Amino acid sequence: MPTACSEMRFDGKCVLVLGGNAGIGLAAARIFVAEGAKLALTGRNPESLRAAAEELGALAIRADMGVLADSDTVMREVADALGGIDVLFVNAGVGGFAPVPEVTEQFWDGIHSVNLKGAFFAIQKALPLMRDGGAIVITGSIGSVSAVPGNVAYAAAKAGIRAVARILAAELLPRKIRVNVVSPGPTDTDIFKRDASAEEVAGLRSFFAGVVPEGRMGTPEEVACAAVFLASSEASFINGVDLFVDGGCVELKS
Repeated sequence: MPTACSEMRFDGKCVLVLGGNAGIGLAAARIFVAEGAKLALTGRNPESLRAAAEELGALAIRADMGVLADSDTVMREVADALGGIDVLFVNAGVGGFAPVPEVTEQFWDGIHSVNLKGAFFAIQKALPLMRDGGAIVITGSIGSVSAVPGNVAYAAAKAGIRAVARILAAELLPRKIRVNVVSPGPTDTDIFKRDASAEEVAGLRSFFAGVVPEGRMGTPEEVACAAVFLASSEASFINGVDLFVDGGCVELKS
């Protein structure tokens, strides 16, 4: 599968990827750089962040999107290094499953502080740096529209950021800044493998193969290609959408 188009869609553009040190964010970062972007990326893990920065020649900023002061630091460093932002990809996020009776305030806040509150304020803080005519892409989830037991906290956060994106798209029309969401289905990233044995990972892959109409999990590159498309001039007449990249989970089962 190609990881970049033949055209340099982001030649000279300044791109910030929040959560760009692994998975979908790193896959997107590779495409942005391959197509000419000047890149800054963030992440919480210093080792993977350093590796991504060295591979891509990018500005790397260690930051937790759930800590609002970290987002202030990110924007200051991006302003100093890049001068502004043409594309903002808000990909950082955390997951967690618990049935409704077992959801605690701490569990709820741990997810929402990053996936909804953190994402919103990161975007808000980035807006003064966004150049008119730019693009914002946010990683959502098909969980926002799928009634998956145990997914209530995560789904609520992703549904919230979906609403935020639509309102942002409307409010930013005068500046011609497009705002879209890319919502993955089951995707083979490190998040679902974390703290799981090889046997558990194999079981999850088998389970998702039975859930996804295409019979497999998606790859980070497949989701990244959709996100990069939404950020590009090829999507210049697309605004406020939630693009499902899910092998038909929502479209073919609704």
